[in-house]
Amino acid sequence: MAVGFRKVAGDIKARRNLDVYAVAAVTVLFAVLSTIGDILPDNLKWTVVLAGIGLLVYRVAVPPEPAAKQDDLLGDRSAYEHVPLHVRFRQARDVRILAPSAVNLLSPQTCELLRSTVLSRADGTVRVLVLDPAETAAVGIASAQLDDSVDLPVQRLPDAVRTTVGHLRAMGRWQVKGDFGARLLPYSPGFSLIALDPDTAHGKVIVETHGFRNTSTASRMHLELTRENSPHWYAYWLQQFEHAWQTGSPLDGAVRDPGPVGSAHPAGSADPAGSVGPAAPAQS
Repeated sequence: MAVGFRKVAGDIKARRNLDVYAVAAVTVLFAVLSTIGDILPDNLKWTVVLAGIGLLVYRVAVPPEPAAKQDDLLGDRSAYEHVPLHVRFRQARDVRILAPSAVNLLSPQTCELLRSTVLSRADGTVRVLVLDPAETAAVGIASAQLDDSVDLPVQRLPDAVRTTVGHLRAMGRWQVKGDFGARLLPYSPGFSLIALDPDTAHGKVIVETHGFRNTSTASRMHLELTRENSPHWYAYWLQQFEHAWQTGSPLDGAVRDPGPVGSAHPAGSADPAGSVGPAAPAQS
C-alpha cells in the first residue's frame, strides 16, 4: 500500500498520468456521494461513468510512451554540441563542478562567462573542486591515468591543475553579487561532474567516467541525469559531490568559501543573461 501511495505521489509530482488520477478521484467522490442518497442527478453519474470508459479505451488504444533509451542517458563530449554549456550557464543559478583539473572547462572565456551570468545574480552560486597541486603523489597517479592512458594527449595534468588553481584564485578576488567557492581534493575520485541547478525540478547532473584508456579525453562516457530519467542515480551523484566538498580543503588566498553545499542560496528559476562567447565543452 505504501509503495502504491509513493508511486502516485511521484507521478503527480512529475505530472505523469494526471488524467487517470483526476478521473479516479472524481469517480471515488461520486461513489461516496451515491451511498449517501440521491443527491446526484442520473445524467451526472452517467457522465462520470462514460468519462471513465472513454479514458480506459483511450489508454488501451494508444501505446505508452517509450521508456528512455540508454542512448538518451549515455554519450560523450559531443553531446555538448547540441546544448553547449555556455547556453546552460546563461540560465543557471547553481553550478557545481568537480574534476581533477577542470582546465578544459574553466578556460578564461568560461570563467568570464560564469562571472557575467551565474555570479552576476544575488542568488547565484558556483562551487569548484579540483586536485590539490601540492599533493604531488596523487597528482602523479592521476596524471598516469589521465595523460599516459590517452592515445592523443594535448596537455599534462600537473600543469593543468596549477593553471586552474590560478584561475580560481583570480575568480575569488572578483567583486560579484553571487557566491563563489573552491576547494582542493587530496586525490582524484575517478570521475568528473557538472551539476546545473540540481535542487530544482529542471536540474541536471552530467557525470564523466575517466576509464582506463581512451583515444582522447572527448571520448570518455558521459551520463546526463535528471530527476525524471534516473531519480536514484541523480541523488547518488549529488551526494558524491557533497561528500567530496566536505572532504576538500578550502583554497587559500582570496577565494570565499560559501560553506556546505546548498547553504548559500536556493536555486531559482531561469533568468537568461548575456554571454561573452562559447564555453569550452569539456571536463578534465
